[in-house]
Amino acid sequence: MENIGRFRTFVRSFTSLIEQARDDEERVLAEGKKLLSELVGHDDWLPDEFAQPSPERYRQYLLYCDPMERFSVVSFVWGPGQTTPIHDHTVWGMVGVMRGVEQCEEFRLEPATGRLRAAGTHRLARGGIDLVSPRIGDIHRVSNALADSPSISIHVYGANIGSVTRSTYEPGTGHRKSFVSGYSSAVAPDPWDRLVKDCEVRASSLPRGSGAA
Repeated sequence: MENIGRFRTFVRSFTSLIEQARDDEERVLAEGKKLLSELVGHDDWLPDEFAQPSPERYRQYLLYCDPMERFSVVSFVWGPGQTTPIHDHTVWGMVGVMRGVEQCEEFRLEPATGRLRAAGTHRLARGGIDLVSPRIGDIHRVSNALADSPSISIHVYGANIGSVTRSTYEPGTGHRKSFVSGYSSAVAPDPWDRLVKDCEVRASSLPRGSGAA
């Protein structure tokens, strides 16, 4: 049963944070991390339609986009063993694991050569939060660390992430290829219709697509 009211509260709180913090990325990440941690600490609000894995590849479902595109909220669903390419974001972002376990491999570009080098690997269990941005580190590869079940994380980005032009990177060489991720579904949950019980969800239309985390 989905307690969609919990997500409604998160969207309101994050909107207030963005309005108050404006371009203060450090504040957005510090206070936003607490809000996201509270959200992913409860696994009773994400509608089933936005938690479905695909046997072909990981999926990226838009859950909410601010009307001014100041931030977006996305659910990422990985089937067993699925992984993203090495990629960047170009904006700040935060990742909170709600189900399963994810592995993150971090990378840095060498300024002199433009080549890519490994910068560390870590795992995020349920409740773990990762932060990214061009300021603190923006290039990584994310995988489902589980071989027998899906993993799901909730991501918040400082833009409408499905429409942002970003890059994937070849391991070692650092060769870039541009992409725009889009989203994996033509609908998004509607938490605002109070005529619908909180255990139900209606959807609004969006463009189709898919892409890196």
